[in-house]
Amino acid sequence: MNHTIWVFIDHFKGKVVPASWEAIGAGRALAEKLGGSLTALVFGEQVNELAEQALQYGADEVLLCDDQRLSDFRAEPYTGLLTGLAAERSPETIIFPTTTRCRELAAMCAVDLQAGLLVDVIALDVQDGRLAATRPVYAGKLLAKVICLTKPQLVTLRVRAFPKPTLKPSPSGKITRVTPTGIESGIPTQVVGYIQPEAAVSLIDASIIVSGGRGVANNPTLTPPAGLDEKAAETWRATQGFKQVAELAAVLEGAMGASRAAVDAGYVPYVYQVGQTGKVVSPDLYIALGISGAIQHQAGMRTSKVIVAINKDPDAPIFKMARYGVVGDVHQILPSLIQAFKTRLGV
Repeated sequence: MNHTIWVFIDHFKGKVVPASWEAIGAGRALAEKLGGSLTALVFGEQVNELAEQALQYGADEVLLCDDQRLSDFRAEPYTGLLTGLAAERSPETIIFPTTTRCRELAAMCAVDLQAGLLVDVIALDVQDGRLAATRPVYAGKLLAKVICLTKPQLVTLRVRAFPKPTLKPSPSGKITRVTPTGIESGIPTQVVGYIQPEAAVSLIDASIIVSGGRGVANNPTLTPPAGLDEKAAETWRATQGFKQVAELAAVLEGAMGASRAAVDAGYVPYVYQVGQTGKVVSPDLYIALGISGAIQHQAGMRTSKVIVAINKDPDAPIFKMARYGVVGDVHQILPSLIQAFKTRLGV
């Protein structure tokens, strides 16, 4: 039986998404359990260096397609190329990191290959020669172990759920260049430009996240500028509150997040939202400020390694998840917390 494991390397203009190396590590462990080999897929333009890195991180082979038409990610040509290679070479499993691009790519490939797709997986194992994947269900309250009965088996891995492998100084794998088959002319999707994201640190990749909820915006001690109506005054208070959330995140060299309530109220853009309808994150440290901890928010941060919660409501659901909790007014605690970290870290 063919036990070739493929891992798709996600990148933007040659800058790799770190979760791709986590996927390489997971694929390497799976290949060793099955007694098979690991192949990395690198598509793009001028991405030879990424192919070399994939070998250093543990791939036995890299299928490299370097073509000007692949410079910008577009789902149609990437899907055509990947499914064409899969039909030709018949891999056992194809692994993707759970990123925005890979969600789209994996879904389209599953349709074209008429294969099953296991999403947001946090653990991989082998059961009776088949891939057994563990993934959270019911907003993370339960874990389900599922087996894919179709071939190839397609999997997306939750970011930061798997360890990043160590680099090999002298890799022994090979790079195989493939022709850009499946890239048709007249593709309806075209890239016309990019907008720089507001967040300085990616939420998905961050090891430390400081999130604010609606409670951060309700600081009655702040006096807004004269002449503002009630709505404008509320927005001004929220802006001041989230400036402090961003400051603490910057001091800790982490990323700022927010609850859905804060995003829906217009306090911060959607790019910062953590939760079932926002980003799903797994940082080493998650600090929740003025967040009650609704089930939708828990679904996005439940797998954080250490959770710290500050909330004036002692019955807030977030405290059931937190390793450390402080019952108190976030507006009084947050400035002291920022200063304490600045002193301790010498910032």
